[in-house]
Parts: sequence; structure tokens; C-alpha cells
Amino acid sequence: MKVLVPVKRVVDYNVKVRVKSDGTGVDIANVKMSMNPFDEIAVEEAVRLREKGVATEIIAVSCGVTQCQETLRTAMAIGADRAILVECADELQPLAVAKLLKALVDKEQPGLIILGKQAIDDDCNQTGQMLAALAGLPQATFASKVEVSDGFASVTREVDGGLETLKVKLPAVVTTDLRLNEPRYVTLPNIMKAKKKQMDVFRPADLGVDVTPRIKTLKVEEPPKRGAGVKVPDVAALVDKLKNEAKVI
Repeated sequence: MKVLVPVKRVVDYNVKVRVKSDGTGVDIANVKMSMNPFDEIAVEEAVRLREKGVATEIIAVSCGVTQCQETLRTAMAIGADRAILVECADELQPLAVAKLLKALVDKEQPGLIILGKQAIDDDCNQTGQMLAALAGLPQATFASKVEVSDGFASVTREVDGGLETLKVKLPAVVTTDLRLNEPRYVTLPNIMKAKKKQMDVFRPADLGVDVTPRIKTLKVEEPPKRGAGVKVPDVAALVDKLKNEAKVI
């Protein structure tokens, strides 16, 4: 079974992001970038499926600027067999990415598409669901456990009231949650091997996809800074502040 794993290049989760002075977006100049943590979990799960003998080939896919090659090399160092970069300098919104992935799904015919439930930069949580809708595939989101056998995937997912288990017929789309696994440490020998693995590069036009943005960002601003705390002399003063200043009671 062939497994397709989309991965996204995002600002590293350890970096404190800064909003541009003109409010048009987040400043990513000279900022450390890395693979989206949820996508890293997806790559790890695909590698584990191959180690179990379920998957035979893992293809990592990324859509974006040329530097996304670094993210794909990381995916191949974790264990992906080859990579595909859809190179595009324009802003790619979830619908555009889903259309690009749908074109690659038609081309590669994978038995399973597994990707992170959301990216930590825009937090949209849309691409997996949009891909499933466009490709007409069953989907199981927020997976905390995945088992594949006999042409079906059994996916345990986290819901508000506890856990829910779904059984979907392959091919299917699965999006990963944090508790699915813990990605392995990437060793230097595997990083060196990844440099020799195949990476194909396409443009959106090669796949016949229009990536024109459908949504316009009007303004990006930081949340208001938290005010300093104050000491109150008694309970009556505390209740007064909660009622008249904080307005929470």
C-alpha cells in the first residue's frame, strides 16, 4: 500500500512570532522554520505502518516555496521513500492546497493519505477535510490510534466526551492528533541518506490547479497584553473589582 503524507513548512514552535508593523501578517524574516509538528506525527505513523508490513511506499508532499525542500528532506530522514514539492511563491490557502493534493492523489493513487489535523501557523484545520471532500474519500480526523487491515482503517479519535472509533474503507484520509505517537529522533546517517532520495518538483500549472487566494486577510494583530495584578484588602473589594472592572460576575 502506498501512503501519501503532506507536510507543511511553518515557523518553529519554539519561536515567539512577531506581527509585522503594518499588520499585514507575521514576520518570518530570519526566523527558524521547521516541519509542522502534527505533520511530523503523520510521517512517523506512516513509517510505523511500513515497519508493520502494511505500507510499502511513503511519499512526502509539500506545497510552497523552494525552501520546503528542507522540510521534505526531514520527512525522508524520518523514513519517507521519496518526495514531491509543488513549488509556488504565492500564498497557499487550505482550499488551494487541498486541490493540489487531490491532483497528486489522482496521479499517485495512494491507499492512505495521512496528514496533521492542523498547521500551527494558521490553525485552519481544513485541508484534510477539504481533500476528502474533493477526492470523494472517507475521512477520520483527530486520530489518536490507527490500525490498518483487510482494506480498512480502524481509527480511534478524540471527541469531547471521550474516544470514538471509526472504521473507514481504504483509500481514506486520516488526520493526526498529538497523542497518536511520538516522532523518532532523526539520526545523522538518515539525514545523509535523505539527500540521495528522489524529489520531484511540480508547479501548480503542471497539475492544472488554480491557486488564486479566495480569502483576504484584513489585519493581523497581537492579543492585548495582560495587565498587572493588584492586591485587594478584603473579600468585599475583590467582589467589587470582579463585578465592576472585570465584569465576570
